[in-house]
Amino acid sequence: MFRLAAASMTGTAIEFYDFFAYGTAAALVLGPLFFPTVSPLLGTLAAFGTFGVGFIARPLGSVLFGHIGDRLGRRPVLISSLLLTGVATVAVGLVPTYQDIGIAAPVLLLVLRFLQGLGLGGEWGGAVLLTAEHAPAHRRALWASFPQVGPTVGFLLANGITLGLSTALTDAQFLSWGWRVPFWAAGVLAAVGLLLRTQLTETPDFRELTANETRSSQPFAEVIRGHWRLVLLTAGGLSMGYAVFYTVTTWSLAYGTERLGVDRTVMLGCIMVSVAASGAATPLVALIGDRVGRRPMCLAGCTAVALWMFPLIGLLRTGRPALMLLAFVVAMLAFITAFGVVGAYLPELYDARVRCTGAAVGYNLAGVLGGAVTPLVATATARGDGPPWGVAVYLTGVALVSLACFLMLPETRPRVAVGATPDAAPA
Repeated sequence: MFRLAAASMTGTAIEFYDFFAYGTAAALVLGPLFFPTVSPLLGTLAAFGTFGVGFIARPLGSVLFGHIGDRLGRRPVLISSLLLTGVATVAVGLVPTYQDIGIAAPVLLLVLRFLQGLGLGGEWGGAVLLTAEHAPAHRRALWASFPQVGPTVGFLLANGITLGLSTALTDAQFLSWGWRVPFWAAGVLAAVGLLLRTQLTETPDFRELTANETRSSQPFAEVIRGHWRLVLLTAGGLSMGYAVFYTVTTWSLAYGTERLGVDRTVMLGCIMVSVAASGAATPLVALIGDRVGRRPMCLAGCTAVALWMFPLIGLLRTGRPALMLLAFVVAMLAFITAFGVVGAYLPELYDARVRCTGAAVGYNLAGVLGGAVTPLVATATARGDGPPWGVAVYLTGVALVSLACFLMLPETRPRVAVGATPDAAPA
């Protein structure tokens, strides 16, 4: 399990590194470099628009790679999705700017961001199922939380490199070529990830499906016919986490540097500490979820987010590093209270024959609802000189919708039968 969990976490870290590198670049430099003919506000909105395209592609990727995972196995998904995302990310670092090739520059950016999202749409389902389907039932949330730590590692890598470059280079050097370095580094990371993943074995659940000849011939159609309500409820429930995460990591970075005049290294430092705190808390949250259940943790996380969004905006508005750090850390811990258990929760909601498709579609559709839209809505509602309370209203509303969705979902935590050992708990 340690080897499987490490390989799974490494892969998600690399793929989310690719995805987050773009988000940081969108907040800092893509507007003036690729949309220089519009105002700074519209340039930021346009950059976040290309950022959102990756989220729109993710459900499509979950359908494509989910079909592969449910028909051919979880292992092929892990290899092919990583290869696609890695190639697209390196290519982003090679795209000429608007000054060099005109309108073709943002068009190429848009296409590559779409391919990034397509690959990432398949990554999560394959990585989570790799651990969840190997894990003993009574510790499934714990082991399935390791792929959930991967995004934290990927974010810290992407932003750590950006922070180092931002500190070491002048503004002119960073705008000229420094912002491209994190994208070029993705090639090396992808090669390492592929080396690890080619050594993995297929999961027991899929091997059983193959032996019994019970694999679904059309997994997406089967999910839509029999589980459409489940997909919509999980997407609505998880949208809260995406909204909070990208408010803290993407929108606040742009707002703090452009509107509050906070140095970008200070903003990146505060954000990175808060993300690191959520990553460190993930296994603990999952361990609690193995004891008290998945649904209670999700309800607690949504409630905490709803209560914290107005304090978050108030503390951010001060522009004081210590207060901004407090705002970000509490928000990220509230979000991870729910997301720390979803690696086990979503797969347990679906039959093994459609599990890769169903879990991945719900998870990535939430990215469209909560991740793609949030930076755009937050940027649009934060105009003016006063505190952006409209952002707090929006985030609180998203959290309440997510709370309602989780209230309508069942509990899935396996229970140990009387007289059985924990490892013999029903799956």
